[in-house]
Amino acid sequence: MTQVKNILVVGGGIGGQSVAIALKKAGYEPEIVELQQEFNVYGVGIIQQANALRALDAIGVANEAIRRGSPYGKVKLCIPTGQQIGEAGTPPIGHFPSHNGISRKILHDILFDEAQKTGVKYRMGLTIETINNHENGVDVTFTDGTSGSYDILIAADGINSKVRKMVFGEYKPTYVGLSVWRYAFPRPKDLDTGYIYFGKHSKIGIIPMTAESCYIFLNSAEGDNPLIPENQLVEKLKSYMRAFPVPMVQELVEQVTDAKLVNYRTLETLKMTEPWYKNRVIVIGDAAHATIPQLGSGAALAIEDAVVLTEELQKSNSVNDAFANFMNRRLQRCQMVVEASETLGQWEVLEYSGQSLPEGANMGMLMGKTTMALTAEI
Repeated sequence: MTQVKNILVVGGGIGGQSVAIALKKAGYEPEIVELQQEFNVYGVGIIQQANALRALDAIGVANEAIRRGSPYGKVKLCIPTGQQIGEAGTPPIGHFPSHNGISRKILHDILFDEAQKTGVKYRMGLTIETINNHENGVDVTFTDGTSGSYDILIAADGINSKVRKMVFGEYKPTYVGLSVWRYAFPRPKDLDTGYIYFGKHSKIGIIPMTAESCYIFLNSAEGDNPLIPENQLVEKLKSYMRAFPVPMVQELVEQVTDAKLVNYRTLETLKMTEPWYKNRVIVIGDAAHATIPQLGSGAALAIEDAVVLTEELQKSNSVNDAFANFMNRRLQRCQMVVEASETLGQWEVLEYSGQSLPEGANMGMLMGKTTMALTAEI
């Protein structure tokens, strides 16, 4: 076991809280600093495939996520009128279902509650100001003027990571030409699993979130100027939804009424070159390998990062060995998901603009191959 004790986690999102919980249960003393003043997550819903549930189980919260979410089987892939053309998703792993839909807020609450129970320390409303990263530790100052010394610093501060820029230099996210829309609804009575409908200019998914709720995600290509004024969000989303005549979509259209509840964002990827560590600073989650949601695996990769990093710190004789072993276990898997998601996104951009896909392109096959690979042990 590495001879470290005090660990600073920068970022209190899914990856940051997951790694803090795992570390605390393993006997370390993690401290989270989070820029937001309080946890107030909207973000609509999130898809947890079986590998994500397996990772959550390693930190002790999978059963609670399933209890407060909505487990379901493989996602049915359909044409706009509802005819099924395939299915996608990881097979069940052990007692975990293929998928669990859950509100992002509920997932954050579950992680926060578990972190509180285990005694993880939080400092809200601040982040890093300076970093002195040396072979034996990390000395930092914070934006509130305080300072601290830690054995390790874990950067879990997202795609626009401040820590990554300070330690590793500039990495700019890449806009992939797509946007995603999300909106929450009461759950239709006949929603028995997740559905994705593939249209000519967009695709829409309907995902269970709890026993009483669901959410839709819709992918569109908004071109080189993807910013949309808030007062146009409702009507534009409804116009996209009207292109799918299947009744389950149409019954939701008129329920889209509040622009402030439309979660709209452009899709970007980011891939750090290896290694994701230097001296005593290591980068995990979206800060190292941000993907787009074509495979619903971004949060899963961050939770897996948390589990693997904690395991390697426990098994290895030095921090450098732990970080190197972490990279050996994570690099190829994360690259696989990011690159497959990028490929799916590229194909969608071609389709939505009326262009032909490359010879041999098969979205269902690529989705199935990649999600099957995620069942392998992390």
